[in-house]
Amino acid sequence: MKNSKLIIALATLQKREWRELSAFVRSPFFNKRAEVARLFDYLEEQLPSWRQPPDKQAVFEQLFPGRPYDPQAMRQLMSWLMQLTEQYLAYQSWQEDPHGERLQLARAYRRRKLDDHFVQTVTDAEARQRKLPLRHAGYYHNTYQLHEERYQWEAAQLRTGKHNLQEIGDYLDISFIARKMRLVCLALAHQAVYKADYEFALLDAVLQDLRQRPQLLESPAVAVYYYGYHALTHQEDPSHFQVFKQAIFEHKPAFPIEEWRDLILLAINYCIRKLNEGHEQFAEEGLSLYQEGLASGLLLNEGILSRFAYRNIVAMGLKVGAFDWVERFIHEYKNALEKKHSESMYSFSLARLAYERGDLAQALALLQKADYADLLLNLAAKTLLIKIYYKLDEWDPLQAHLDAMKNFILRKRLLGYHRQNYLNMVRYTKKLLAVNFYDRAAIDALRHAIVHEEVLTEREWLLEQVEGG
Repeated sequence: MKNSKLIIALATLQKREWRELSAFVRSPFFNKRAEVARLFDYLEEQLPSWRQPPDKQAVFEQLFPGRPYDPQAMRQLMSWLMQLTEQYLAYQSWQEDPHGERLQLARAYRRRKLDDHFVQTVTDAEARQRKLPLRHAGYYHNTYQLHEERYQWEAAQLRTGKHNLQEIGDYLDISFIARKMRLVCLALAHQAVYKADYEFALLDAVLQDLRQRPQLLESPAVAVYYYGYHALTHQEDPSHFQVFKQAIFEHKPAFPIEEWRDLILLAINYCIRKLNEGHEQFAEEGLSLYQEGLASGLLLNEGILSRFAYRNIVAMGLKVGAFDWVERFIHEYKNALEKKHSESMYSFSLARLAYERGDLAQALALLQKADYADLLLNLAAKTLLIKIYYKLDEWDPLQAHLDAMKNFILRKRLLGYHRQNYLNMVRYTKKLLAVNFYDRAAIDALRHAIVHEEVLTEREWLLEQVEGG
């Protein structure tokens, strides 16, 4: 029974859900097999105390004392309980969607030709929709569904006369366009980091339609992702990002919390991308977005803060010189990290802070303390070690470290644009070590190459070393 689909599903249930599922399993409407209820009772009693689930034969012997073990019967019993568990989970999800419940009720009344019941249910559902502050794609899709139900009813009642087909088309258009633009934005953001190519079917037609019908941009569901698309596809012009960011905050009430978090993360990832290209002004932009996410609790998923967010917040805070705020953040959110990443991320963050404050000995000690199993954190630690060796004039250890780091990167294939960024750091540090600082032409050439390198997170540090000689 170890690692079975049933055990994994049951292990996720909260106490309230166990009670509800217990009633579900005992309902003769859903389950007419007494042995399935007995299996559930046994698992409910035993599962919390199990370090490892018992094997199927042990469970079978408890349920059917004296009966020879029947593996086929045991598998069938587990399958029946799994079906009931899945039905419960689906029912639970359905209950959390009041629109879906009212829509299905209206559909049932229409099919039974209970006209008064249907009209009252649809009218009530439409009124509830209008009162909602949300104006995301889901809102327009739900409204489209209600209008379509009303059309189906009216078409059966009135063979002639005007119907609500225009409203159906309008709501369907907004729902589709908003969802299409959202998907494109998410794909573009993913494509910028990982080696992935996406085909955006119908995108040109959607953009053309928006040019012809600019009134569609009055819908927050469309406008926010339209501006986000232009920010992501015109990164050379930061004014598009400012419009996108303004729209995110202006239309915050129009989106569910989860979707608004995704919008904030889209904007944050834009800032990270610009920072990695060497545009230092986006550190302050990104930090303010992160601070908003922390203040609202959006960045924590069930109390857990992503190690990537933790690292980026520290990096941006250090970029803008907010050392005291960064120190408080490092300590305050250490326990919000996943335990397996907590110590390494905490030590690395303190090492970066110590380096920026000029305490190189402490930074070096903290770097040597942690085990950096995470690939990107490992590379970031190696990069910080480059800077420490350079400042301490440890030229031989630095040369050996650069060679080892290059070999390490070349062995890794799934780094996306991070691969080129870190290779560039190694390459330009080696150039820095080899350049003759009395040769003005060589210095100018190196400076020009660093300035115009497309992907180089540590551009500012390298330029400081060039200028400092």
